[in-house]
Amino acid sequence: MGSRRSIHYRAGQQAPGGSGSYRGVELQDASGEQDVDGKPGDVAARPLPRRRIRKQMPLWQELPLLLLIAFGLAVLIRSFLLQAFFIPSGSMENTLMIGDRVLVNKVVYDIREPQRGETVVFRGTDNWAPEAPAEPSGFFGKVGNTLGSLIGVGQPSEKDFIKRIIGLPGDVVSCCDVQGRVTVNGQPLDEPYVTENSPLGEDPVQNRCGPRKFGPITVAPGNMWVMGDHRLVSQDSRCQGQVPIKNIIGKAFVIVWPRGHWSTLGVPPTFRQVPRPYSAAAVQPVPVHDAVGVLPVVPLFAAAPARVRKRLVRWRRGRRLRV
Repeated sequence: MGSRRSIHYRAGQQAPGGSGSYRGVELQDASGEQDVDGKPGDVAARPLPRRRIRKQMPLWQELPLLLLIAFGLAVLIRSFLLQAFFIPSGSMENTLMIGDRVLVNKVVYDIREPQRGETVVFRGTDNWAPEAPAEPSGFFGKVGNTLGSLIGVGQPSEKDFIKRIIGLPGDVVSCCDVQGRVTVNGQPLDEPYVTENSPLGEDPVQNRCGPRKFGPITVAPGNMWVMGDHRLVSQDSRCQGQVPIKNIIGKAFVIVWPRGHWSTLGVPPTFRQVPRPYSAAAVQPVPVHDAVGVLPVVPLFAAAPARVRKRLVRWRRGRRLRV
């Protein structure tokens, strides 16, 4: 549609179709432009704004940039959030097979405490013999393994282990009951995931994981008792000792490779029946520097409801556990 033209009536001129006259009244078109000379005329065309066209980056420049960004994101995710771990041994069969890759959540224990029955990756102490193959000795092998470990696809360290948590601080762990089962705080565990157990007839031998019998062992404060699902071959806390909870790298929660083994790693229901620890090792004395700050709130703590007091005690124990 064309633009509306301005119409100009001089003073005293009679408007068409009616009487009377306009006094110096001018009608403008819809665009607001006025015909100054009173004659019909077109509105001057306005120049359209120029649209900037961004030049595309050449492929030889864009591809390295994308690879660099992807590598940086992978390193950040691997360092702080998630990491893939390779299973080098059969100590967790048939839950985890040799060659499986599991995804490990590295932040979950910054929010809550570990639970019995969870499968965790941790750094072993000096007492733990390595299960992973030795790291490559050549220059290119070391470089490749380092780069692979940055993005979570390299071989695991010799000191990285994956086991199932059986006992936590204060728990009394032993084997066996009349049916040959492991007990935690007197509660026997039904463990269908244990497909090949240690022999029951052998007597326990110190620093040897072969026999099934052991304990009773009271888990020390700040430590955990871990065992492999393949009890016949697993080298775990029975012979290599307890593991500090602070050594946990993360919680394994899903098998991501190979596709045929894809499965989640949950907590078996038998661990829900384990009672609270009754050993004095579960309770630590309040340090001297903390006792000064606790004294003013003792009356408030005593007057609080029982439910609130229990939550405060749990929170306090959780704080001391990380130290």
